[in-house]
Amino acid sequence: MTLRTLESLGSLAGRRVIVRCDLNVPLKDGRITDDGRVRASLPTLNALINQGARVVIISHLGRPDGAPDAQYSLAPVAQRLSELLGKPVTFASDTTGSAAHEAVATLEDGDVALLENLRFNPGETSKDEAERTAFAAKLAEFGDAFVSDGFGVVHRKQASVYELATALPSAAGQLISTELDVLNRLTESPERPYAVVLGGSKVSDKLGVIGHLLPRVDSLLIGGGMLFTFLAALGHPVGSSLLEADQIDTVKGYLAKAQELGVDIVLPTDVVVASKFGADAEHVVRSIDGIEDTEWGASGLGLDIGPETSAAFATIIRAARTVFWNGPMGVFELAPFAAGTKTIAQALTEVDGLGVVGGGDSAAAVRALGFHDDQFGHISTGGGASLEFLEGKRLPGLEVLGWQQ
Repeated sequence: MTLRTLESLGSLAGRRVIVRCDLNVPLKDGRITDDGRVRASLPTLNALINQGARVVIISHLGRPDGAPDAQYSLAPVAQRLSELLGKPVTFASDTTGSAAHEAVATLEDGDVALLENLRFNPGETSKDEAERTAFAAKLAEFGDAFVSDGFGVVHRKQASVYELATALPSAAGQLISTELDVLNRLTESPERPYAVVLGGSKVSDKLGVIGHLLPRVDSLLIGGGMLFTFLAALGHPVGSSLLEADQIDTVKGYLAKAQELGVDIVLPTDVVVASKFGADAEHVVRSIDGIEDTEWGASGLGLDIGPETSAAFATIIRAARTVFWNGPMGVFELAPFAAGTKTIAQALTEVDGLGVVGGGDSAAAVRALGFHDDQFGHISTGGGASLEFLEGKRLPGLEVLGWQQ
């Protein structure tokens, strides 16, 4: 079976179409600080509006624990959507109650409504299939068709992702189709040289990706907090740096496997060592053998890859034809420890081929550091979903749309 796309639904003019977007954006004081996911939803929404569909958008935001919580309201998202679409977006102050029914009932052809946060209802994320199905049935009352376009949630078996897709004629939106096209290029027929750059805090979060991609890549570059587990596996002292001691043997196994496959696992040669975790921390650059060779001794901790490593990683990235990057190289939120991540991002913009930013913290980092989406080949909207795809896992939100990996 192949993925059902918008075309499979036929003409949608005058029909009510429920669109599951991923509008889980970061908010601060009620304002959106990164609207990347909102903008990523626009191609599908505009396609439906231009057909004359009556569009009903649903999404979650944050983790409100199954009950209304003002700090997780989608109201600011409705305002931003209205600005980006260039037309009013009716906001319903509940999800399946009277406000939602009124908002949907008043839609004309080409109009748009956004319902309140799905996770204000416990049925959305319930472990009980019957509860999810009951909530999906209430949502289905608002539509004649369902379009799934929230790639960031397709790895979750939740009511608006899975059960709703079985309750109505359903298909994938343009965002999901694009994400799958890119991810298939990363796994099925990547142009070579193929480099994967992995960072972030925990190596345990990336083990599945490492295992699945090792036979497919030419180079695997390791940064972020996870690098210290790799260094420890090779016998280097890491001070008070983030370390998953229980993963050292697993990492040793991957190092041996890479050598057997002829894959180059590239580890840092220098790191930025700090006296503490904080923007005001004293910090120095040390070789990987000298992390504890500072005035802070074993209490020093690495918070970024060093300049020598950054330059070496950038050279490999620029020489590659395919690059996938997931996870910051350091604590980019703190200015003294953002240089490594910024250097990697810059190199990715210079790739002569496909350069993919793998969503999540990586996407947040490039925008926070002043880069724009159109500087990269692709910025994924689904960090966790992208990783699970690259691990070869089954993704229920895609399978229900006819897709098979």
